[in-house]
Amino acid sequence: MTEIKQPYESLLVWQRADTFVVSAYKATKLFPREELYGIVSQLRRAALSVPLNIIEGRARAGPKEYRRFLYISRGSLTECAYLLDISCRLGYLSTEDFQNLESQRQEVSYLLQRLLDSLQ
Repeated sequence: MTEIKQPYESLLVWQRADTFVVSAYKATKLFPREELYGIVSQLRRAALSVPLNIIEGRARAGPKEYRRFLYISRGSLTECAYLLDISCRLGYLSTEDFQNLESQRQEVSYLLQRLLDSLQ
């Protein structure tokens, strides 16, 4: 593992969200070309929004703003849940890939909720 360079990199939720993004990008490489500007683009943007909002919220002045960005991350994770589900139902993701990505998504969601609870 590389040396931690930014404060947010020490957050377990950010680490897991980063892993989820990489997994989502890899999985969508195999989607049909006609979905490049549809599901592929939407899933990648939603997945990437999660760690980006954690980073931006952490850089803000106080816990109220931080929580606001964490709620945005949570919304993006919920969007990912549907996009993963529809991708599986359309046959773009295998059941195994879906289960792997959904497991990662649920872990990030759990950790995000724990972080939100700690900021109350």
